[in-house]
Amino acid sequence: MKPVFAAVLISFLALAAPATPAQTSPGTPLDRIVAVVDEDVVLQSELDRDVARVTAQFANSPQQLPPRDVLERQVLDRLINQKLQVARADSTGVKVSDAEVDQGLAQIASQNKLDVGQLRSALQAQGMDYDQFRKGVREQLILQRLRQRIAQSRVQVSDAEIDSLIKNGNVTRGQLHVGFILVNVPDGATPDQVDEAHRKADEAKKQIDGGMDFAAAAIRYSNADNALQGGDLGWRPRNELPPAFIDATEKLQDGEVTAPIRGPNGFYLVKLFGKRDEGAQMVTEYHARHILIKPTELVSSEQAEKKAAAVRQKILAGEDFEKAAKESSDDDATARLGGDLGWFSGEAYGTRVEDTIKGLAKGDISQPFETNAGWHIIQVVDTRSVDKSGDLQRDQAKNILFQRKAEDEYGSFVRQIRSEAYVEVRLPGADAAAAPAKPSAP
Repeated sequence: MKPVFAAVLISFLALAAPATPAQTSPGTPLDRIVAVVDEDVVLQSELDRDVARVTAQFANSPQQLPPRDVLERQVLDRLINQKLQVARADSTGVKVSDAEVDQGLAQIASQNKLDVGQLRSALQAQGMDYDQFRKGVREQLILQRLRQRIAQSRVQVSDAEIDSLIKNGNVTRGQLHVGFILVNVPDGATPDQVDEAHRKADEAKKQIDGGMDFAAAAIRYSNADNALQGGDLGWRPRNELPPAFIDATEKLQDGEVTAPIRGPNGFYLVKLFGKRDEGAQMVTEYHARHILIKPTELVSSEQAEKKAAAVRQKILAGEDFEKAAKESSDDDATARLGGDLGWFSGEAYGTRVEDTIKGLAKGDISQPFETNAGWHIIQVVDTRSVDKSGDLQRDQAKNILFQRKAEDEYGSFVRQIRSEAYVEVRLPGADAAAAPAKPSAP
């Protein structure tokens, strides 16, 4: 069986499964602490487990990985940050229901072409505890919700910003598949620290040019949150990426990597995996009429359905649809217009209307169908294909600005809670740069 976590599962959990203390037996040394994080700890068993997950991804090319001590420091730093985020989520009341966890598990199973029962069996066959896996899914959902809360509370996009983005021609179509490596430059860095970061970025580029896999280089050199996933951002709309990334990739062929680029947080190496352009945003619109028969205390749903069917038969027998709508429809807003709904996109009135109208040709009258409002019959008057690119531009610009600000704000949030926390690293050989610590106020 192909390892389930080799693709979707690792990208979803991303070293995020919660800690489970190692089981001990007589003669087995007790699990030791490798970091203290406020009132929590990181255990050696946690670190070993997550390092094993990374090495499993490179089972066929272990030489691509950094030395064990470097990899341990990378993984430990991310475990520390994650514990701080989870603790903050818990203290601020971020919750995820069991039903939401079940939905997340079902989605993971579906992405791997399994049902949940098969997912459980596959995990067990690989020696992974299903309950622990489930806790990891819950934790990731909690962190997603925390990220959303931070964005909603801190990010605002003004009309002036949207106007400026559009006016400057910075709302472009298309998507890029990119990855990146970030070599951090600390706040208030000395010239020597900047030079050292630049040297490290140059070394990473040299190794990649010499044949090192980009994902392996990201694990070895990158300080970004996605380093342990190989630095891969996946497909993103161009405008959700930093402008420097877009500018750099314009000059790249697929598979190429930039020289180090100086950014606000350090030096970046950007790899272009691919580009795809988007044409016109064509949307099918419908001009339709409808008649609504509402159930009431005196008219049951079954009776309303029968009435709708009877009205339909009268129209098929020759009665004018507009006349029937004015006489029979319970939709006060459209009855006086002969049931006219005007032009609308398929999803405008919900999936039930959309699914029905897609199956009709011009002039057709649907069978009675039910929505929350009651029983409907609908007639398609005409259809057209419309380029919505201009109409969508403003929404696109707003989303671009929001996503950019949200990334920056969440990065600042993580750095803030890290700086406020008490972090004591006890991993042998770890230095302050690998896992910075600052005592919290007494």
